[in-house]
Amino acid sequence: MTTYAVRRILQAIPITFIISLMLFFLVRAAPGGPLTAARRNPNVSQVQIAALEHKLGLDLPLPVQYWKWLSGLLRGDFGDSIKFHRPVFVMISERIPNTLMLVGLAFAVTLVLAVPLGTFSARKPYSVFDHTMTTLTFIGQSLPVYWLGLGLIVIFYINIQNPFTGGPLFPSGGLNTVGKEGDFWDAAWHLVLPVTALSASWVAWYSRFLRSSMLDVLHEDYVRTARAKGVADNGVYYKHALRNAFIPLITMIALDLPSLFAGSLFVETIFSWPGMGRLFWDAARGRDYPVLLGVVMITAVMIIGCNILADLAYGLLDPKVKYD
Repeated sequence: MTTYAVRRILQAIPITFIISLMLFFLVRAAPGGPLTAARRNPNVSQVQIAALEHKLGLDLPLPVQYWKWLSGLLRGDFGDSIKFHRPVFVMISERIPNTLMLVGLAFAVTLVLAVPLGTFSARKPYSVFDHTMTTLTFIGQSLPVYWLGLGLIVIFYINIQNPFTGGPLFPSGGLNTVGKEGDFWDAAWHLVLPVTALSASWVAWYSRFLRSSMLDVLHEDYVRTARAKGVADNGVYYKHALRNAFIPLITMIALDLPSLFAGSLFVETIFSWPGMGRLFWDAARGRDYPVLLGVVMITAVMIIGCNILADLAYGLLDPKVKYD
């Protein structure tokens, strides 16, 4: 497995290079630019705009700009923000923990809820519980994350009050209440609505997928053999069936990670969560090229890494998978 892991990492290097090339030119092809506001200002002359372009290196040919950016990236230099005049790496490093906390907690909630719900639905197919879960999961899959986030704010911030304080039941956004920075329980209270909005559709999707996968596995020969040997129901479902039903779910999780991070962009914007998604949104509005490229490149590397880990996990879950 070690040889396979090293080979996959080496294969990821040219893939990352191609991604960086595509992302750079796609970002630069977007309409507008960081100096759009200056060009629309009648008090800013063309000479001043040209000086700004030269200072920022925007007057260079795109291949030269790409090479300068890539060479800096290989040295660990993401450049400086055009809008905030701060190192991009510092800005991203301040936001990554918040995004990982939000996405990681939403992912944990998704698995904690989806696995038992999907497994129990497969154990009791077409029962009242199964039909109820089918209805709820269809609703959960149909709700866009931005609509659900706004709906949660309307319900739990505007319409429902905290019976102890008389204020809103849950905060509408932010990381902490003013004056309570660093308070663990205050931050946890702020996470309830964003995590709910981000994980709701994934709980619905994964529970339905795991139910279908479990039903397929339960008809396999080795499951019937286990039953014939007198293995208890819990052993059949959790030791034999669930382990094999989980393998295609890992594939879905690895492929869905980009969507999970994309969903965090909406959630962080709606709930004013100071993470990478909110940073990306602010940078996109101002066409802050270095910040945009820094965020998408780090996200791309994280996604590639998660796919490699998913491939390695196959060998741990399925003994039939061998890595040469």
